[in-house]
Amino acid sequence: MSASTRLVATRSLRGLADGVVSVLLPAHLAARGLGTARVGTVVTATLLGSAALTLLVGLGGLGRSRRQLLLGAAVVMVLTGVGFALPLPFWLLLVVAAVGTLNPSSGDVSVFLPLEQAALAEGAEGAPLARRYARWNVAGALGGAVGALLCALPKTALGLSAQDTTWAFWLYAALGLCAVPLFLGLPDAPPPPRGQRKPLEKSREVVVRLTLLFCLDSAGSGLVLDALLALWMSLRFGFDLQTLGAVFFVARLLASFSQLLSPVLARRFGPVRTMVFTHLPGNLALAAAAFAPSAAWAVALLLLRTSLSRMDAPIRQALVMDLVPREEREAAAAVTNVPRSLAAATTPALAGLMLDGSTFGWPLVLAGLSKALYDLLLLAGVRVFERRPR
Repeated sequence: MSASTRLVATRSLRGLADGVVSVLLPAHLAARGLGTARVGTVVTATLLGSAALTLLVGLGGLGRSRRQLLLGAAVVMVLTGVGFALPLPFWLLLVVAAVGTLNPSSGDVSVFLPLEQAALAEGAEGAPLARRYARWNVAGALGGAVGALLCALPKTALGLSAQDTTWAFWLYAALGLCAVPLFLGLPDAPPPPRGQRKPLEKSREVVVRLTLLFCLDSAGSGLVLDALLALWMSLRFGFDLQTLGAVFFVARLLASFSQLLSPVLARRFGPVRTMVFTHLPGNLALAAAAFAPSAAWAVALLLLRTSLSRMDAPIRQALVMDLVPREEREAAAAVTNVPRSLAAATTPALAGLMLDGSTFGWPLVLAGLSKALYDLLLLAGVRVFERRPR
C-alpha cells in the first residue's frame, strides 16, 4: 500500500470518528449532567487545545520524526476517546479536551493536519499533488457524512438505548487504534538537526501573506456556517428540519466531489487563477441568494455556491506545499490552517446579531463580498504565489 493511500485511509477513519462525535458531543456532555455553560467550555477547550498542539507540532516544538508524531497522535486519539467514554469529573474531562484530539466541528484542524499534508507532498507537486489532496479531502468528508448518518441509526439492534452516547467515544478510540498500523507503514521523515530548527526561515513572508488572506476568507465563511444558513432559511422561507437536512446532504456531496475536478483545471490554468475563477462565482452566488425571490431560487443559488466553494481546497493546500522548502512544510501547513480556523470563529456572533434584527440575508451579502475581496487580492498576487522556492 502506497503512503498516499495509507494517508487517505487514515483521513477517512478520522473523518468517520469526527463525524460521529461532532454530532453527539453536546448530548453526551448534557447526559453527564453538564450545563450549557460547561458544555461550551469543553468545546472551547477542544478548539483551543487542538490549535495550540497543531502549531507546536507544525513548528517543530517536539523534535520527533514525522512517523513518531503521527503514531503519538493516534495514541492520543485512543486515550481521548477513552477519556470521554469514562465518567470522569469535569476538571479532568476539561484536561482531556484540551490535550486530546477531539474535533467538535468535523473538520480537520488537528495535530494530524500538518503532518499528513507534509507527508502527502513527498514526491509530488502542482496538479498531481492537488489530486492527492482532493482524494484526501473527499475521504475525510465522506467519512464525516457516514459518521453523521451513524448517529441517526436506531441503537436497539445493538442493545443500546436511544439516549446512550458512550458507544460513540469507544468507537472514536477504536478508530484511532485502527490508524496505528497504517501510520507504522509510512516512510519516516526525521526532524531537522537541532541547530537548524528555525520554522519558516526561508518562506516566512509568503506564508504570512497567504495566512492573512486565508483568514479573510475564513472570517467570511464564519458568517455562513451551516447552522447559520439553516437558521436563515427557516426564518426567511419556513424550511422544516427534514427539508434542511436534504438540502445540506446534497450540498455536502457537491462540495466533496467537486474537488476532484479542480486539479484538472489547475493543470491548464494555473493554481491561483483556478482558485479565484472557481471561488469567485460561488461567492457572488452566495451574496445573490440573500435577494432570492423564492425558496427554490435560494436553494439553487446556495447549491451553486456549494458546488464551487470547496474546489479551491486541494489547490490551496498544494500551493502552500509548493511555495515552501520541504523542511518547512509542516510549519507552513500549521501556520496557514490554524489561524483560518480561529478566524472563522470570530464572526458567527455578528451573523446572529444580523439575523436577530432582520430576516434578510445580510450575513450572506457580507460573507459573499468579503470572500470575493479575498479572491481579488489573491489574484493580484498571482506572480508571487505561483513561484517556486529556491
